[in-house]
Amino acid sequence: MREDLMWRTESKRKLLDCRIFDVLAAERVAKDGRKGEFVEILSPDWIVAIPWFMKDGVPCFIMEEQFRHGSESVTREFPAGLVEKGEAALAAAERELMEETGLAGTFTELGNVCPNNAFMSNRQSFFLVTDLEKKAGQSLDPNETIDIITVPVEEAIRDMGTGLYDNGIMMMAIGFFMRYAESHPELRGRA
Repeated sequence: MREDLMWRTESKRKLLDCRIFDVLAAERVAKDGRKGEFVEILSPDWIVAIPWFMKDGVPCFIMEEQFRHGSESVTREFPAGLVEKGEAALAAAERELMEETGLAGTFTELGNVCPNNAFMSNRQSFFLVTDLEKKAGQSLDPNETIDIITVPVEEAIRDMGTGLYDNGIMMMAIGFFMRYAESHPELRGRA
């Protein structure tokens, strides 16, 4: 860690209590004595499950289409959600996949990152899910409407970051998937 770049936190105070995150003000001091107030978003950790399977010899993902209130648009995404207090990221991924799709499977953690460390403190974990089994129907939250669709892996990779795939978290998911697929070429149909 670069100690010369670190800022010492003097205090934090809550500015806004929202349903899914809090907004904080942090007073910090740099090594050279400069002081500043910085905004932090305090959010639970997040997870993304990347359900993968073969359909007629073609590698495919299970994806979701849903309305997103922030962008006021319908997006195509992998199942995702918040990690509840006291819950492990893997347990959250298993729960979210089951709630949103009714699927269970074998989970492999691909990695985790801070979604935006400029002002957020949470972590985002990504899981590849294979050996999918349908166990139940959807069990959605009251304000969720999610359509489940099958998308060929190469189509999702090609279109990520455009149109329906306009979601930065999903870009990260595809990046983790592609890095993992380098040593598992069968995931892209390149055995």
